[in-house]
Amino acid sequence: MPFCEADPWRWQYFEGVACPAQVRIPTEDPDAYEWYPQHRWVYDKLRVCASQGIACAPHGVEPPRFPVFSKPITNLRGMGVGSRVLRSLEDYRAHLIPGHMWMPLLQGEHVSTDVAVVRGRALWSRHSCGVPAGGGTFDYWTIEAARRLPLEAYLSGWIAQHLPTYTGMMNFETIGGRIIDTHLRFADQWPDLYGDGWLEAVVALYQHGRWQLDEPGRADGYSLAVFGPHGRQYQHPPAAAVAEVRALPQVASVQITFHADRPAAAHPMPPGGFRLAILNSRDLEAGRAAREKLATLFGVRPVSSVLARAHIGQAG
Repeated sequence: MPFCEADPWRWQYFEGVACPAQVRIPTEDPDAYEWYPQHRWVYDKLRVCASQGIACAPHGVEPPRFPVFSKPITNLRGMGVGSRVLRSLEDYRAHLIPGHMWMPLLQGEHVSTDVAVVRGRALWSRHSCGVPAGGGTFDYWTIEAARRLPLEAYLSGWIAQHLPTYTGMMNFETIGGRIIDTHLRFADQWPDLYGDGWLEAVVALYQHGRWQLDEPGRADGYSLAVFGPHGRQYQHPPAAAVAEVRALPQVASVQITFHADRPAAAHPMPPGGFRLAILNSRDLEAGRAAREKLATLFGVRPVSSVLARAHIGQAG
């Protein structure tokens, strides 16, 4: 299985997909960083901000105005680790951390976009919009069937200018149409919601450097999270109980997203909660009902969104 996936709960998506042993497809940022030295600079968030003309600087250079968003310059662990809003000069000085940076606190929709790239040309994209639930957590993501033409044009132009020789998948996180995070991989949380043939098209991209995908039945999908409070040592629910949830109508897959044999503190998590599971569904209301059942297996209740989609704060 040359899809190089570190998380065992996501192996379910790649098992059975034919792929030559010599073809390596990254789904983890550390692998992509090592395998693409010419392009690894995209993990430098300072450079990504500067490439768009966004005001930014490393800690040590005081912001001229507040609030600002602070985060590590490079973070290969994900989950918004080390990020926070700094609302004043005093706040900034109290959280001055080497290796961190600041940038404007962007407002707008938080969108995750997967892009298939061939020699600097964006040939396919799919957008997912997150609904936040506070503290860097998300209630759910909508994997959208519809296109976002202005965003696609912006990302295509950025790729053509800055990555003219790159071939492979990319993932962008944007807020208000501006890039906050870039990855040399696709989002491995919901490949089952991209439809039949998508993973095979990814294999051909990395094997032959071409992109070909027919999507006659492209439809919306939903990826719903289950978070619990920090400070507990959680256990995996019985496999049979998880299988019952997976068999519910419209449920595409269930991921139990932590290692039961590791301390909770060993998992990178956002400040707002410990992510226990992800449920992917082809219908939002059916997904919510199934998530309720899944959450009870951990003795928690799902968080609900606390901000409107059109006013999502920064998280990456």
